Amino acid sequence: MLEIYNTLTGKKAPFEPIDPENVRLYVCGMTVYDLCHLGHARVLVVFDVVNRYLRHVFGDEHVTYIRNITDIDDKIIARANENKEPFDNLTERFIAEMNQDADDLAVQRPDQEPRATAYMQQIIDMVANLVEKGHAYAADNGDVYYSVNSFADYGALSKKHLDDLQSGARVEVNTAKRDPLDFVLWKAVKPDEPSWDSPWGKGRPGWHIECSAMSTHCLGDHFDIHGGGMDLQFPHHENEIAQSEAATGSKFVNVWMHNGFVRIDDEKMSKSLGNFFTVREILAQYKPEVVRYFVTGSHYRSPLNYSDKQLDMARSALDAYYTSLRDLDPVMDAAETDYSTRFYAAMDDDFNTAGALAVLSDLRHAINKAKGSADIDSANQLAGELKQLADLLGLLQASPEEWLSGSTDDTDIDDIDAMVTARDAARDAKDWAEADRLRDELTSMGIILEDSAGKTRWRRE
Repeated sequence: MLEIYNTLTGKKAPFEPIDPENVRLYVCGMTVYDLCHLGHARVLVVFDVVNRYLRHVFGDEHVTYIRNITDIDDKIIARANENKEPFDNLTERFIAEMNQDADDLAVQRPDQEPRATAYMQQIIDMVANLVEKGHAYAADNGDVYYSVNSFADYGALSKKHLDDLQSGARVEVNTAKRDPLDFVLWKAVKPDEPSWDSPWGKGRPGWHIECSAMSTHCLGDHFDIHGGGMDLQFPHHENEIAQSEAATGSKFVNVWMHNGFVRIDDEKMSKSLGNFFTVREILAQYKPEVVRYFVTGSHYRSPLNYSDKQLDMARSALDAYYTSLRDLDPVMDAAETDYSTRFYAAMDDDFNTAGALAVLSDLRHAINKAKGSADIDSANQLAGELKQLADLLGLLQASPEEWLSGSTDDTDIDDIDAMVTARDAARDAKDWAEADRLRDELTSMGIILEDSAGKTRWRRE
């Protein structure tokens, strides 16, 4: 049975959906003002795996996955003003860039991808509801704030106590807030900012209220799983719980999932440290599936340490998988064996992808053993099982020929094939000088030759 670690309880427990016919998952998506970075890639891949596995367990038609887009906030407005362009031009451009990165990483599109600007009425209605119930107030400066003291369970998710937060709060000067911990739900319009009409005058939403309005509208007041990066646990997700439960009078989410931070060579990723990488920069050096393998190689709650060495190891591992699959015809409806049982057991243990990959490695060795003993039928069966299981992680999506050639350009592949054939002919004619010349030329092109059983195979370095 699938067990998930719940940040709210601090424990792992069997996952029991509210309605097994409609398992509902919401994940905080991107704020679209720049290219996605490695931290975003981890969120995309981690919850893509969660989505894939939930669909495997409960059935594709019984899972609803929502990942929102924040397309209005301070950073978006600042970047648009800096560029001297309309904010929605900026966001449309970076939504397209985000989708390109996600597609490259084999991240399946969510069922819905709500944008904050398209849910303005729902946001305004929720803020009005909170004001009416005494959980929010309109301040003299035109902003509307949530009253943290009005929600008794504030801090339950992050394990922060209200008294400690209040004693540690910085002193604010000339603030319109009644309490330093109160957070903004609606911001009064400022010069050079987009705005929407509301009962409190023109303005725009605060960040936290966006997700509450979008998630409850798409999935209902009470749903199964809410996910995001660990950095969102406080204050974003804490605030979501407070405002959502105060507005609806219902429990908001049953299970909270948070993936760990990304580090670069054991240091925190930061632009100021010069170790900040966008997905595009990484994909310029490594195939997308290498990045995906690297991300799934660690448990989602663990820190993820990025280094060239780690990416090179991931690439070598995938090379080995595709080499094992080469010359086979995988049986895609293959019967499940003990490898599948062990794989599912790992995934049922809080989506333990690292453990699942260890099972796939054992399965690959079994394929090699079957190939070595010329038991091709068994090898094809096991290859099909490998492909089926790997697909739940979004891996082994290419053909062995495409992967090992390192190119989808048929002309390029044909040229290399012709050189390899010419070298074989030179060897057969005992023209060793020509054979060596062709090998050296291929080596300079990054081509590795593998001579065995009178046949030469090649792959890219």
